[in-house]
Amino acid sequence: MSLFWIVIRRLAEIEERMATSKKVITRDEWEKRLNDVKIRKEDMNKLVMNFLVTEGYVEAAEKFRMESGTEPDIDLATISDRMAVKKAVQCGNVEDAIEKVNDLNPEILDTNPQLFFHLQQQRLIELIRNGKIEEALEFAQEELAPRGEENQSFLEELERTVSLLAFEDVSNCPVGELLDISQRLKTASEVNAAILTSQSHEKDPKLPSLLKMLIWAQNQLDEKAAYPRINDLSKATLEDPAV
Repeated sequence: MSLFWIVIRRLAEIEERMATSKKVITRDEWEKRLNDVKIRKEDMNKLVMNFLVTEGYVEAAEKFRMESGTEPDIDLATISDRMAVKKAVQCGNVEDAIEKVNDLNPEILDTNPQLFFHLQQQRLIELIRNGKIEEALEFAQEELAPRGEENQSFLEELERTVSLLAFEDVSNCPVGELLDISQRLKTASEVNAAILTSQSHEKDPKLPSLLKMLIWAQNQLDEKAAYPRINDLSKATLEDPAV
């Protein structure tokens, strides 16, 4: 037998021993350990409020504030303004969105050239989408080309966008995804994050990060023990291990 197969066989034997030597934790023992972990309701409420505020559910946030007594860390009135900007971008009304951002805080775009370029790029995309070819070329030349001369990455993005004009059938265009709704959503999310940052608020809700941490922790624990784990995060029910 060659050395290669000897090594493979030994590794297989080691893995088998590790698998069979995993500690088995029963449901009763696991639930007892979970119950020993004390989490304050106040902290849970703050987590929920953080999600509602960051994602822009202003009515739900107001109702939750009244029911739980949990105060948001920003003025709830500003959520409506932020969501109006986000909705404008999602609907393709980029000029309106830019005006609303400047009404909220002119420094957001003044201090974030990448965000401003992406909004202007989205304006160009909308002109192309609506078949306003001459207006699109003029806008690209006057508003975007000068910025591309100052920034190589901007120039590359501009070239990709303008290449849409070379195809009558955008389904055959290698950058046709720029006309997808997903591109609007991407730009809207970038604006939303910038507004939140300007308000000294996290740009992403904490809850998804905690769920990712839960998945990572379970994957790490899987290597050492068999235990009741959460496989469906939407239900958050413990499932007994297969032993």
